[in-house]
Amino acid sequence: MRSLALILALLLGGCGLLPEVQDETSGWSANRLYSAAKEALSDGAYDKAIKYFETLESRYPYGRYAQQAQIEIAYAYYKGSEPASAIAACDRFIKLHPNHPNVDYIYYLKGLVNFNEDLGIVGYVSMQDMSERDPQAAREAFDAFKDLTTRFPNSKYAADATARMKYLINALASHEVHVARYYMRRNAYIAAANRAQTAVNTYPEAPANEEALFIMVKAYDALGLNDLRDDAERVMRTNFPSSDYYKRGLDREVPWWKLW
Repeated sequence: MRSLALILALLLGGCGLLPEVQDETSGWSANRLYSAAKEALSDGAYDKAIKYFETLESRYPYGRYAQQAQIEIAYAYYKGSEPASAIAACDRFIKLHPNHPNVDYIYYLKGLVNFNEDLGIVGYVSMQDMSERDPQAAREAFDAFKDLTTRFPNSKYAADATARMKYLINALASHEVHVARYYMRRNAYIAAANRAQTAVNTYPEAPANEEALFIMVKAYDALGLNDLRDDAERVMRTNFPSSDYYKRGLDREVPWWKLW
């Protein structure tokens, strides 16, 4: 027992001999911390920048740099390819500072994070089965941009957000159309018609709806739902009078599986 007590005493005493880890930022002013964080951000050292910004916010929570540090943290996470953390930082800022002069930028940044995370929703449309993709990021990007343009129509970010929304509308409609086509190829005509109708009803201005209406025509025809078929064809001819699908076989004599 004496030996054990002696060993413990030596170990505990030895802990006091270990050098303390020094915080390099100890004693730094808010201005110095902010400058160091911005420099790290410019150099692409995003983890280091985030550390400095978080230290700044923690030490000077009521100073003029604290709120700006929160904005910079969200941006640093975005640039550092950490979308979940970037979105969380954006949501936190919006919750804490809904009336901040730069909150429009945070809505825009949140949209950008989701937008860039899901660029492949239409970028790889010819190489990937869209029925296997989750368009959640695209929907969240659209919602963020919509919040921005609705709340802050005069924001300097509103024009770009609007342009990205137009892209996302067709992206989301394209997703629904690809799922509808997936069901058509498996003779699931009701599911195909429903997904195509979702695209038409939810994204009425999307160019992808030309194919959505075509799928509705062929699916309703296969189901023997002649009234619904004729309604879909009437809407298609009204909105897409020069559609290539007429040449490819909108008439009932051409099997739908030869049209794609």
